[in-house]
Amino acid sequence: MPKKRPTVKKTATSPKRAQRHVHEFEGSTQLAETGADRHNHRFAGVTGQAIRVGKTHVHEIDFERTDFLDHFHNLRRIRTGPAIPVGNGKHVHFVTGRTTLVDGHTHPFKFATLIESPLV
Repeated sequence: MPKKRPTVKKTATSPKRAQRHVHEFEGSTQLAETGADRHNHRFAGVTGQAIRVGKTHVHEIDFERTDFLDHFHNLRRIRTGPAIPVGNGKHVHFVTGRTTLVDGHTHPFKFATLIESPLV
């Protein structure tokens, strides 16, 4: 007798649970420390899903491991600014903040996300 496959129950996604969009991002931190230890970090990733805030939305960034030789920093619980229209119904977000404290220093950063769904 053949094995019976488990039944997969399909459910409709409610509007409150529907997947929303994300943005890719890339950037560099500002320099920290002095002398031979002066350095910055580069990073790239993807934001979390859109979070409705009033008539606009923001995204969360929780990113690990910007690396430089012997240490790492994280971008933890960073929130983007609101959507900034760039034409054709598209938008970006501006992001500012500081990395986590490691090796006695942090790095400030500023960057804009990339456009959501660039091929659509």
